[in-house]
Amino acid sequence: MQLFEDTKTAFRLMSNNDLRKAYGLFKSVANPSLVTFGAWFLKFGKHLPGMRYLLKNTIYSHFCGGETITDSLQTVEKLHTQNVYSILDFSVEGKEEEAEYDHCRDEILRNVDLSRQRKEIPFVVFKPTGFGNIQLYTKVSEGKELTDAEKVSWQRIVERFDSVCRRAYDNDVTIMIDAEESWLQPAADKLAEDLMQRYNQHKCIVVNTLQMYRHDRLAYLKSEFERAKQGNYKIGYKVVRGAYIEKEQDRAAKLGYPSPIQPNKEATDHDYNQALEFITAHHDTISLFAGTHNEVSSKLLMDLIDQHGFSHDYHKMWFGQLLGMSDNISFVVADKGYNVAKYVPYGPLNDVMPYLMRRAQENTSVAGQSSRELLLIEKELHRRGKRF
Repeated sequence: MQLFEDTKTAFRLMSNNDLRKAYGLFKSVANPSLVTFGAWFLKFGKHLPGMRYLLKNTIYSHFCGGETITDSLQTVEKLHTQNVYSILDFSVEGKEEEAEYDHCRDEILRNVDLSRQRKEIPFVVFKPTGFGNIQLYTKVSEGKELTDAEKVSWQRIVERFDSVCRRAYDNDVTIMIDAEESWLQPAADKLAEDLMQRYNQHKCIVVNTLQMYRHDRLAYLKSEFERAKQGNYKIGYKVVRGAYIEKEQDRAAKLGYPSPIQPNKEATDHDYNQALEFITAHHDTISLFAGTHNEVSSKLLMDLIDQHGFSHDYHKMWFGQLLGMSDNISFVVADKGYNVAKYVPYGPLNDVMPYLMRRAQENTSVAGQSSRELLLIEKELHRRGKRF
């Protein structure tokens, strides 16, 4: 798409060496065998001498802002010179202790306070399983009876959710709740629904996430809209295609239940774009954060904003991409005055590696993503008259 071929704007912040490093990284990510080996190797080799340095100066530096909030602010400020905002994403996964869940909650509270102070950080985000045990989300989602100890643990999760959303409400900060796998999502959805009803009475503070590779999410969006209209409160959604396709399909096949995943990519694309159209048509009630690396969907949302007569910087309509990916969308859309925010993951290197490997695997599995990044980098280096 010609609009997104403007590599001069897309890579304005990147030096020639930055582009060469990115080229090498995406060349590696484009190789499924190498990514699979990398995921296996990291379980055993990440503590080897020199490995930390290698990781930190390749995949980590490209996709992450730093190990702490303070480390990440340099990235935040750099992005904002091009009118691109940031969402600090504490990307630590797989914890199992209550103290670790409390630590995650406290980190999100710090991000809420920072967002109130820094206009470059308009949103705060957290992952439900950062606040509690995966098995507990599964059991609640399945409607199973909890033991007394599990009831106490679940109440702690409820309180963590409420504490960060209440802080966001008190500080007029928008907070987004990320999505999980389908067998965890009903519990997370119920928490998000209750919090939207509680804190979105006058404006959208709490935002949930829809993964449109699930065949039921468009219907869910429409039913939640009707519920919000009846209850006279606002709702908000980060709309993404999704991040767990292979896990979803494997689990459904293993346990013998119908897959929740769309039959093909075309169906996912259709529902994604339908969600954009539905939300923009009902913007009085629904706020939108369109998380997408898809150029067609990005152009569609730009057109919808114009067709509805919204200003390009209408506060209820946002575009979003991950740091280090789809800069040809982020910076070009921002250059035209639309609201754009990059997800800026951060956290200790060892703790963030599961997130980074998932990013690499997504690049491998999403048709054409790595190839597109490579072609754009090649084009920009050629425009600059530089060699690889």
